[in-house]
Amino acid sequence: MKVSRGRPLLFAIPLLFVLSGCDVLKLSVMNYAGPIAASQSHLYVIVGIVLVFVAGPVLLLTPLIAWHYRLSNKNSAFRPNWNFSWTLEGFIWIPPIGIVIGLGFVLWHYTHTLDPYRPIASNLPALKVQAVGLDWKWLFIYPDQRIAAVNQLFIPVGRPVHISLTSGTVMQALLIPQLAGQIYAMAGMTTQLNLAASRPGVYRGENTQFNGTGFQNEKFNVIALSPSDYDRWVEHARASAHPLDAAAYAELFRKSSPPQPIVFSSVPQRLFQNILVQSQEPR
Repeated sequence: MKVSRGRPLLFAIPLLFVLSGCDVLKLSVMNYAGPIAASQSHLYVIVGIVLVFVAGPVLLLTPLIAWHYRLSNKNSAFRPNWNFSWTLEGFIWIPPIGIVIGLGFVLWHYTHTLDPYRPIASNLPALKVQAVGLDWKWLFIYPDQRIAAVNQLFIPVGRPVHISLTSGTVMQALLIPQLAGQIYAMAGMTTQLNLAASRPGVYRGENTQFNGTGFQNEKFNVIALSPSDYDRWVEHARASAHPLDAAAYAELFRKSSPPQPIVFSSVPQRLFQNILVQSQEPR
């Protein structure tokens, strides 16, 4: 018997889709690495369980009813005339009302808990970071440390991080699935995001708002280090002798995607505020 060469491909294609989804789960909120993403993951699990109770009976009963009332079934009783049924009405109305009320309480709680502007309770002071979305890169400024980095965000494990965001160009959106949810960055405006990492690691961040031809390259790594390693990185950045001067500043605002992350040993005072003011000026 001759076996078609295309037949193995029919089995390989679904397998590739399954295997490709492994990385998606690895980088998603389900593989959370911080308290904010952990709460988001728990919320998704609750909503998923509720969805099973909502969609499960429909998916189960639809084929059973279709099979029972098939045209060839001549033995089952057919009663076209029937009256009002309290039992049927109860099944129709009580479960949906209970689900809506229950989800209302759950979402009320998580809406306040996961407010991106809400500080994370901790005995440690929050690390201040200022994020500027550019075409097509992210500039992260550490105002207290007077350093900056492009397409790389270093944070200490176990310490809250408060990020102030703006855009130097068009609207953008920052998303770090394993640490926090999405928050928009708009020119001339400031938004906020609070997050924390509970374990060391490298986590993917990206812009999720389309902003031109280099949109697909606007990704960065969040490197969560132990406090001592983070302090060493700060000293290493300061010793890099690569200041964010006027020439480097002008180069950053050109439309480009840097092939490698960039670290700046110093930044001008009030750089973030100056970007805000420049964005508000008429062009």
